[in-house]
Amino acid sequence: MIRRNLFLLFCLCLLITRGDLAWSQEKPEPTRFMVEMQDDIRLATDVYLPGGELPSEAKQKYPVILIRSPYGKKIGSKLAVNFTESGYALAIQDVRGRFDSEGNDALVFYHEGRGEHRDGHETLEWITDQNWCDGNIVTWGGSALGVTQTMMAPGAPEALKAQYILVAFSDMYSQAAYQGGVWRKSMLDGWLPGHKFDPRSYKEFNAHPKYGPFWHATNAERGVKEVNAPAVFWGGWYDIFNQGTINSFVNIHNQGGAGARGKCRLLMGPWAHGTFDELTYPENAASPGPVADAVRFFNHHAKGEQNGVNEDQPVHYYVMGDPEDESAPGNFWRSAENWPPPADETPWYLHESGQLNIVAPTGDASLAYAYDPKNPVPTIGGQNLLIPKGPRDQREVEKRDDVLVFTSEKLTEPTEVSGRVKAKLYFSTDCPDTDFTVKLCDVYPDGRSMLVTDGIMRARYLHSFESPELLVPGQVYELEVDLWSTSLIFNKGHQIRVSVSSSNDPRFEPNPNTGADHFEPGDPSKVANNRIYLSKEYPSQILLPIYNETESVKPSGDEPN
Repeated sequence: MIRRNLFLLFCLCLLITRGDLAWSQEKPEPTRFMVEMQDDIRLATDVYLPGGELPSEAKQKYPVILIRSPYGKKIGSKLAVNFTESGYALAIQDVRGRFDSEGNDALVFYHEGRGEHRDGHETLEWITDQNWCDGNIVTWGGSALGVTQTMMAPGAPEALKAQYILVAFSDMYSQAAYQGGVWRKSMLDGWLPGHKFDPRSYKEFNAHPKYGPFWHATNAERGVKEVNAPAVFWGGWYDIFNQGTINSFVNIHNQGGAGARGKCRLLMGPWAHGTFDELTYPENAASPGPVADAVRFFNHHAKGEQNGVNEDQPVHYYVMGDPEDESAPGNFWRSAENWPPPADETPWYLHESGQLNIVAPTGDASLAYAYDPKNPVPTIGGQNLLIPKGPRDQREVEKRDDVLVFTSEKLTEPTEVSGRVKAKLYFSTDCPDTDFTVKLCDVYPDGRSMLVTDGIMRARYLHSFESPELLVPGQVYELEVDLWSTSLIFNKGHQIRVSVSSSNDPRFEPNPNTGADHFEPGDPSKVANNRIYLSKEYPSQILLPIYNETESVKPSGDEPN
């Protein structure tokens, strides 16, 4: 059972271990190998065997846990005793160009298995050939260590038997670099130089704002049918890669190769990429139970143990509620056969009066605001990495003149939203390009407007992320804003709130409204006069997946009757 969340490595690598894997104070010495790739670049790989046995003197073969990391191998000494005591050899490798490995790391994640090089695949083949490997390899790790697994999975050698992937994207373009076509400013401006990756990575990512062949090497979704190793995908409702975790599970569990299809697991909880403090969920939020045990999952797939893994429900997700009201519904784990949960996609309409309800507008209304990229709406919480994250009170930004706020009446019954949330906006602008942001908030009885999830969309990409089109001033357009996914019961007496604006800085880079790809202080910019239509012809709305409890979903043990 998972007992603790370990947020390590400059707030980037979230690593979760099973509860009985307490960190050992022992520091075993590894055996260092320089594993040669096909282009003669050698990757530093530390190997630990059970009982401190040396690889050169190995008397038996073991299944192997492989970890590939851009953050160095120091974590290996902490993990080694715990994993080797479970009967596994551990191999931890510096990826190309990092720490003790040769070569160059540019471009980040381009060498893992989808780009020109196949470092992950070649490492698997090397391990398979060693006298201490029994031919069964599994992989483990979170964040960047999860991404290396995700990129390795399509077309991997058959020795790869299972993966445990925590908080990782499945497509770098849409989930890490350009969410909604907008540069994820605070994350990439901080993470890439902060870890001293080759500057070419930042330069090239920044220079490719539209989707195309450049991004294919970091889009594992393109190779879903080639994935044959089942995986546990562990993610969080407030995590920076929320939707990537879900996409990986849905795609591979339902469309993967024969070895993976129908055998994956999805675990989604009330977690971020690190800690948050404005709401505190109950202790039961730490783990859904044995299904989260990595070694148990590995033992089944790499050792053939019949330990109940094949009987586990594929999906386990935490249904959040008001954590400050003990009588409030929610705050329990639910299991299911697949994702998304059974739900009715229900439009909640935005009205000129500021109301939010399920009644479609009948008039001819609209609301306008001026968005100035030199005075953007500041980020307060959300799915962030290096700045404050998670559910935070939005009232301060909701007061601004460039934020439109729509609020429901107080709910007379609890309302559960579980699944993917999207908004449909009808808009016009006087600029050739602009952005639109949408936030979904849970308004508490004391007035706090707590962020649930949010999204952004660059208007030029409303038809395609590959073929942007500048806007015609004054023309009315329909735009979809993806708020990713969540699971939350809005309690009786609470209110549902939606806010619409055009910026969220520094989480996202402000749009200069000129048609330029990026915006820096001092660059030319325009004030965009943006109008949102709230009429019978153009009914702007948020589409909420209202959970349908009449459908068959199996409780995971602590769901109320």
